[in-house]
Amino acid sequence: QVQLMESGGGLVRPGGSLRLSCTASGSIFSIGRMAWYRQAPGEQRELVAAITSGGSIDYGDFVKERFTISRDKAKNTMYLQMDSLKLEDSAVYYCNIQALLASGAPFGSWGQGTRVTVSA
Repeated sequence: QVQLMESGGGLVRPGGSLRLSCTASGSIFSIGRMAWYRQAPGEQRELVAAITSGGSIDYGDFVKERFTISRDKAKNTMYLQMDSLKLEDSAVYYCNIQALLASGAPFGSWGQGTRVTVSA
C-alpha cells in the first residue's frame, strides 16, 4: 500500500508564490516518474510538471519558466515551486507517482489533491 500526502496549497495573490510538496510512504521499493497535474472546474486534468528518477523534467506549455519541479529521493518527496502565479493557475493540484512496490509489482497512485487559489 502506498500513500501520498500533498501539502502547500492555499490562497495567494497574483504574482505570488507557493510551494507544493508530495510525500510518498508505504511499501515502496523505488519511485520512477513523479508528476504534478492540475484540474480547474470544468476543465480536463492537465500535466503541470514531471520528473523522472534520472532527473529528466517536463513542463506544461503554460508554465513558461514560472514553476520549478524537484525531488528528494531520500525522502520520497517531490516539490513544485510556483512563482509569478496567475489567476488562471487556480486549480486543484494532484500528485502522481509511478513506483515499484517492495513486492516488485508496479504501482501508480494519485494524491487527494491540494487546492491552489489565485485571487486579488
